[in-house]
Amino acid sequence: MKAVILAAGTGARLGEPYGREPKALLRFGDKSLLERHIGCLRRLGIAELVVGVGFHHDDIRREIDRLEAGNLVRTVFNPDFTDGSMVTLWTLRDELRCGAPVLLMDADVLYPDALLRRLVASQHRSCLLLDRDFEPGDEPVRVGVSAGRIVDFRKRSSVPCDFRGESVGFFKLSPGDARALVAHARSYIDRGACQEPYEEAIRDLLLGPAADGFGYEDITGEPWIEIDFPADVERARLDILPRISAAEKQAPQARGQAGGGARLP
Repeated sequence: MKAVILAAGTGARLGEPYGREPKALLRFGDKSLLERHIGCLRRLGIAELVVGVGFHHDDIRREIDRLEAGNLVRTVFNPDFTDGSMVTLWTLRDELRCGAPVLLMDADVLYPDALLRRLVASQHRSCLLLDRDFEPGDEPVRVGVSAGRIVDFRKRSSVPCDFRGESVGFFKLSPGDARALVAHARSYIDRGACQEPYEEAIRDLLLGPAADGFGYEDITGEPWIEIDFPADVERARLDILPRISAAEKQAPQARGQAGGGARLP
């Protein structure tokens, strides 16, 4: 299994002073988001990480060098990164068509190891993470679920469903679904719809013929946040990070009491 992270965007909505660097380099505690991703993936036994870069890409490469993570991490440069995340997804097409399961991840998420462990260990061949506890508004990508199946995936939706949750922005893709996602991305590129967010290609995959095999893991209650606005940075530092730190301090003790952690595929 390999991980692919989308980290090419400009983070324009963050503004000053946070928008001067890629969101993957925002620091929480003493670590950048990228360092946290790398540490978590290593602890989960993921041997390869590919980062799609664009905005201030040299800064990301310098961070990888600083972390001495070149044996794990490669970058793929999207020269058209200002055209949006769909173009970055397309730029990473060869990484997705690798013939192995792929973790596709947004770079701008602060989260504990336990959250990603749920995704990696899921019994679903392809899977996403959802959180039922989310604030209404235009920003969250909503996952609609009925009878245990995903029936919608979009920021704005009126599709009837049993419940909705917010997508974390992390996906486990089987080799076949990863190839199918590339095909969906290509359809947007070919018809000049490059400005559409990459989530639209995910939606096409979820609601297409492969939908029966695409599952979800409910991570409601886990401390996590996607960083889009200045208020998110402050909430991450004052609320989410302390909760993550507290949970991670308890995790070793809980694993010891249980006689060891689960083995991951």
